[in-house]
Amino acid sequence: MSQLTAVDANFLNIEGGTTVAHIGGVAILDTTLCPGGRLTLDEMIELVRERAYLAKPIRQRLVEVPFGIDLPYWIDDPDFDPALHVHEVTLPCPGDERQLGEEVARLHESPLDRSRPLWEMCLVHGLAGGRTAVYVKVHHAAIDGVLAAETLAALLDLSPEPRALPAPKEEEPERAPGVLTMLGTGVLKNVMHPMRSTRAFVRTAPYLDEIPGLGQYPGMDWVSRALQTVLRVDTKRTHRVPRLSPPPTPFNGTISAHRGFAYGSLPLEEIKWIRQNLGGSVNDVVMALCATALRRWLIEHDALPDQPLVAGVPVSLRQNSGETCEDGGNRLAVMIAPLATHVADPGERFDAVRNSMRAVKRRFVASSGGWLQEVSSMMPAPIAGMATRLALQFAPNSILRTVNLIVSNVPGPQIPLYLRGAQVLGYYPLSVISDSTGGLNITVFSYNGNIDVGVTACPDLVPDVWKVIAYMGEALDELKTLAGS
Repeated sequence: MSQLTAVDANFLNIEGGTTVAHIGGVAILDTTLCPGGRLTLDEMIELVRERAYLAKPIRQRLVEVPFGIDLPYWIDDPDFDPALHVHEVTLPCPGDERQLGEEVARLHESPLDRSRPLWEMCLVHGLAGGRTAVYVKVHHAAIDGVLAAETLAALLDLSPEPRALPAPKEEEPERAPGVLTMLGTGVLKNVMHPMRSTRAFVRTAPYLDEIPGLGQYPGMDWVSRALQTVLRVDTKRTHRVPRLSPPPTPFNGTISAHRGFAYGSLPLEEIKWIRQNLGGSVNDVVMALCATALRRWLIEHDALPDQPLVAGVPVSLRQNSGETCEDGGNRLAVMIAPLATHVADPGERFDAVRNSMRAVKRRFVASSGGWLQEVSSMMPAPIAGMATRLALQFAPNSILRTVNLIVSNVPGPQIPLYLRGAQVLGYYPLSVISDSTGGLNITVFSYNGNIDVGVTACPDLVPDVWKVIAYMGEALDELKTLAGS
């Protein structure tokens, strides 16, 4: 049994009529090696049943504390049944990419049932070329992007033949704490909360200018420097970053309950070649590709701002922690980075993106990027949910806009993986959009020599989401030319 952190609970609190807070992905499979050239629903249900013990998020459900006085708990679901979570659909002919994108977007719109473990899987038949797709979604309260990849890996193998599985541990099922225990713990935490909140504020105060929505206000940089002096923070390690104010764009507004989804792949070898010739990191190249693609989309819609867009860039804190999919929860921070969409020259645009990412990373390392955890824990559980929902009601207002969009880069394995004998040809991620973070989310996942790109959007704000994918390809060609290809 474990309890949600304040960050985990935020993903529950932001859900409402138009916002769902699960992340997911769609895997394209070559099923030619499967018996009969096909994966069946029964096979997928049995696979989950066999391997659920390898990943807690698959088998655990929420237990709410009475009156919301404390954060919810995760416990093993005594009634866990994979058949309630795994479904199938068949696309009509011809089963092309756009049809799959529309079906996956439809599946991604619907919220998860909180009375059961917070995940679903759908087997999608009828793809062109005899392929099959598997769409999976898991609530962000249970896992972050890196952990989502690890959880999915519990169902995968390194060859068409299934791997030998470790023997499950002999453990008693985890039970929910009693009502009186939960209430007593919750009361004690609320009594102690002012002390914890004060400590969190002291740790966060020197970096107020990093927090989205606060950092854009005039004078916040001066306030942060003053607090660093008062609190004796090592200012030599604290790198200054420019004040970032997200400009208005067509994809910043009130989102609808509907979703659009487009996907594609870019060769990782070409991205690495660009990095070697132009400098920077693979992530810098990815951010530059996004900047160019967004610039072209904004120009086409006659909506290009004369200042950079502001992107929220999630960063995993798991790299050296040794945590696995058994640990659960979110271990992430967010960097706030400018995207030089306003720069016309391709070379200058790339240099601007690379240099701004370098400055943002240095500041992130200096501050440990802990503001998300600290800010989330400042508010006691009984009012955190109400305050979050109230803030989101005003998020589309330009005064409270935090970022223009989210751009996320999740590392993945560079070897082929298999699902019940079917080779995974590509894995395209989907993520969260909201009024406060924008109606557009670009997430990339590196897998087996490719950068697999998934673009999630509100179709009312971004009706032509496939153009973003097309512009990513054109941006790659532009950078290849710039690098001397």
